[in-house]
This record gives sequence, C-alpha cells and structure tokens, in this order.
Amino acid sequence: MNIKDIAKISGVGVSTVSRVLNEHPDVNVETRKKVLKVMDEYGYIPNNSARNLKRSVSKNIGVLVKGVYNPFFAKIIQIIGEEIHKEGYSMMLHYNHSDSSDFEVAAELVKEKKLRGLISLGGEFQDLSEEQLLGMKVPIILTSTKINGKVNRKLFSTVTIKNQDAAFEAVDYLCKLGHKKIGIITTGSRDISIGQMRLEGYKEALTANNIQVNNDLIEIGKYTFESGYEAMTKLLNNDLGVTAIFVTSDIMAIGAAKAITNKGLQIPKDISLVGFDGIDFAEYFNPSLTTVKQPDEYMGQKSVEILFDLIKKKNNHQHVVLDTKLLIRESCKNLIDTLED
Repeated sequence: MNIKDIAKISGVGVSTVSRVLNEHPDVNVETRKKVLKVMDEYGYIPNNSARNLKRSVSKNIGVLVKGVYNPFFAKIIQIIGEEIHKEGYSMMLHYNHSDSSDFEVAAELVKEKKLRGLISLGGEFQDLSEEQLLGMKVPIILTSTKINGKVNRKLFSTVTIKNQDAAFEAVDYLCKLGHKKIGIITTGSRDISIGQMRLEGYKEALTANNIQVNNDLIEIGKYTFESGYEAMTKLLNNDLGVTAIFVTSDIMAIGAAKAITNKGLQIPKDISLVGFDGIDFAEYFNPSLTTVKQPDEYMGQKSVEILFDLIKKKNNHQHVVLDTKLLIRESCKNLIDTLED
C-alpha cells in the first residue's frame, strides 16, 4: 500500500493525499476525513523518513547528551521522549562523546535532521555568542548545564538546579556529623560549569564550618565508575586521614565505594560517602547512598513544556531553577556521637 493506492481508493489526487499527510490547511475537512479513514482501514503507515526529506521542517525534536551513557540522564531522556510523543513529534537522540564542541554538534544536528527544537542535557556552552544562538533558528533548551552569563538570556532557555547550594548542603551535613577531613571527587578543570559550582559549594561549606580547604583532598573524575575508583584510590594512597568523601555524581561515588572496600575499609564505619544526582541504583547500593536528589522527571517535563511553548509561540524563553533534596541514608557516620560514647 502506497500513496497512489490511498489516492485511488479515496477518489482523490495524489497531491491531495500528500497535503493530508503533511497537515496542510488547504484540504477540505470532509476530504481529509475520507483520506484518513482509508489510511486507517488499510493500516497505511507513512514513510516518515521520506516525508521528512521533502519537508523544509520536520516534526523531530533533538536531544543532545554530553558524553557516554549516564543513568541520571537516562531517566530524563525517558520522560522527554514520552512528553514529545504526546505532542505528536519524534525524538532524535544523539550522544556527543567526541572532542567537537557541544554547540558545533548541536548546530549540525539541527541542520542535518531539520529539527524543530533541541534539548541539550549537560555539555559546555560557556563560550556561546549571540550570533551563534541566533544562527540556530530553532528553540534551544539547556538542561543541567550553564551558559555564559553575558549572553542575551532572551535567546535560549535553561532548566537547572542550584548546584553550589546543593553541594554546600551535602558537605555541611558531613561537617555537622563531626567530620573535618572531608575529601571531594569532582570533575576536571575543563568542566567550568556544573563541576566548578559543586566544588565551590564544597569549599564554601568547609569555610562556614571553620575547616581549612586542603587542595590535597581534591581529586578529579570524569563522570564514570572507573574515574571515581581511580580518584578515590589516589586519596586513600595519600593517607591523609580522610573520614568522609563528597562525590559530585552518584556514578563516581559508586566507583569510589569500590576503591574503599578494596582497601579493606568499610562504609560508613571507616569512611562516610555522599553522592550527587539521586539515581535509582544509589538507594539499592549497600549501604544505601546518601545523595543529593535532582528532580530528574520534572526536569524532563519542564524542558519539553518550555520547548513546545516556544514552538507554538505561547511564551518566550524561560530560565527555571528547581529545588534539590538531600536524601539521608546509610552511608554516613556521626562522629560526634562516637566521640561522646
């Protein structure tokens, strides 16, 4: 069954069927109903790929993800896909694990796939210019990332959390438990957005609790299990008397936990551990991981809501900041109670 067959059975021209498929307004209501009824009766499925090639604009929404697979982003992607489908659009998922800049990859994706809009999860957009944003020509939503504060905020939307405040709360919690030798595993010097803000929150919490920042207690990871393991191994090998570790992602925290146990140490008896993100696996880890919970589902929903408001011209660009929650579980030890005993 093809478009010519549908036209013949419907008693209309091929061009009319084409206009129905492409949702052109210049088709009589009764004619449209008749053609759609025939398609339904014969189970006709349009070739979307061929249709999109002929269109100047498709009904595709791009989702660009920084790096390789990340369980935190996985939940957001699931929600984004569901919400996009509700709008009658398709999601095109692309992971950028190359050395190319995130903007270059985003711009190429928009052009190649004729996207109606783009949601970027993570990534570095610090050096964007207004000319680049205007050149995109479609709405762009930056979720869980940060952009240069000097760029006109009317040209893009963001969905973020207060990363520095969330990190402060996590480290302050460890301080209040009596820990003074608190290490951190964060992302490298190239991560000048999310990782840097969480590092600043760590330092701020130590200072607020009259604890001097020790650069020897700062190690670098790359949002992978392996790098968390390697960074934790370095901290332990330095033998600086660390009693607690704040890790800026749950993935790295789980890798760090493996390094701790491989040294014959126990969590939280010997070392307390706090993660960041609130992925499902953290709750079922043994011991269950204390972590900063990001509102992943709502981040996905809000990103799509803002995007389609822009596509439908219902609203202008928005900048939404969502709350986090410190989930206190089993991976931290109260040293004050121990000293009192």
